[in-house]
Amino acid sequence: MVRIRLKKTGAKNWISFRVVATDIRSSRDGYTLETLGFYDPKQSNEKLDVERTEYWLSQGAQMSETVADIYKRAKEGKSKVRGVADPYTKKKNFKKEAAEA
Repeated sequence: MVRIRLKKTGAKNWISFRVVATDIRSSRDGYTLETLGFYDPKQSNEKLDVERTEYWLSQGAQMSETVADIYKRAKEGKSKVRGVADPYTKKKNFKKEAAEA
């Protein structure tokens, strides 16, 4: 089965990611079938080949949550706004919200 996910690249404390199609059994930074784009969270820079991503989705590939957000923005023609968190980060911080309430 194919999964579309992020592959970690860049230097220490300056991480960027590549959006790749890979087998789900391979490691995060291991063998990839195809590179579909990139995502740089520090610079709020991202690019995704929507046509190739749709091809892999038609072949039965699954996307990670982060890649799904990037795909949605790329399909709409919008790019990430600097300083605005992705929706999935709010899900991970639910313990903090419960403690405050």
